[in-house]
Amino acid sequence: MFGRCAQGSGYLVTAMSCAGAAAVRSLWRLRTGALRPLPAYGRRISVRFYSSRMTLDNINWAAVDRVIRVDHAGEYGANRIYAGQMAVLGRTSVGPVIQKMWDQEKDHLKKFNELMVAFRVRPTILMPFWNVVGFALGAGTALLGKEGAMACTVAVEESIAHHYNNQIRTLMEEDPEKYEELLQVIRKFRDEELEHHDIGLEHDAQLAPAYAILKSVIQAGCRVAIYLSERF
Repeated sequence: MFGRCAQGSGYLVTAMSCAGAAAVRSLWRLRTGALRPLPAYGRRISVRFYSSRMTLDNINWAAVDRVIRVDHAGEYGANRIYAGQMAVLGRTSVGPVIQKMWDQEKDHLKKFNELMVAFRVRPTILMPFWNVVGFALGAGTALLGKEGAMACTVAVEESIAHHYNNQIRTLMEEDPEKYEELLQVIRKFRDEELEHHDIGLEHDAQLAPAYAILKSVIQAGCRVAIYLSERF
């Protein structure tokens, strides 16, 4: 078991190093204009969010901009993590469990893609980085075995659920009626992330090598990712 863990850990470090190099190249392309923001970004237009009172003209746009951008980045990163896990464990007995959680994350990402268009929110410039690092994290922890993959799921989903709870409190303090339907989306996704967290525990996440350390390191990374994606 120890030899397997060391081998998997070495792969994770190597994968993360490669991921960092690829991300730097992608970010350079962003800085030089290869990817451009939505042409309508920053315009004052009136888009109604379903049937609620939430429009671009009456919301705290800066707050909603941060919420949608960081949530989109988080769901994108989660998708890449599950993609990495499936690349390693997709044909094992735990593959269908991971696939089911990944399918829900795809629905979350689709919803935030729609909200980004509706409210003219630009994606974080760190998307290329989350693309590569998310996949490397998923694949690297999966190489530790089923338990490693599930430990990653527990750590990430717990962090995302905590983040969603903070957003819910903020929007409730701002205006619960105005942001009612956005709150419904966030609450639903929060509950599904908690389900994924529980699934990870049910599938022996706590038996992963150095579980407490692994969880702490991943959650520290999640906090950094949230901070950066909100602002950049």
